[in-house]
Amino acid sequence: MDRPVTARAPATGHSGGVDASPETPADLGARRARQYLHLLDDGRPDEAEQLLQSLTEPRELVFVGAGFTLLARRIGRPLPTAMRAQASTRQVRLGQLRDASRRDVDGLRTWLRAAAEEVLFVAALAEPDIPARHRLLDLTLAG
Repeated sequence: MDRPVTARAPATGHSGGVDASPETPADLGARRARQYLHLLDDGRPDEAEQLLQSLTEPRELVFVGAGFTLLARRIGRPLPTAMRAQASTRQVRLGQLRDASRRDVDGLRTWLRAAAEEVLFVAALAEPDIPARHRLLDLTLAG
């Protein structure tokens, strides 16, 4: 038996107390990646290391690494073709390092350190001037 299809008017008003969607694991990983880079950029490597040590699950570490990958690719996009190709090759090697450490938390932390170094290296290629590079990182980290 076919039932008639009725269209409903879109709901209006407040969502019942929920103002923002919860942070997804990917969002949290990207936020932690930005936080780690800010700590390194501010000359606070010990605090950056504490951040890595606080992550104890492989899944958490992988999401932070995805954040680094996103940042490296965003920053590297405007590079000349040859530099972009070299950066792409380094990303493949980082992926191999990640895959080799799939369930090893310490190995994944090593991968994250290398991925963060790649972000900072690509940023230096994109902008050799230190104050301008800091602005580039801030703009990229912001969004």
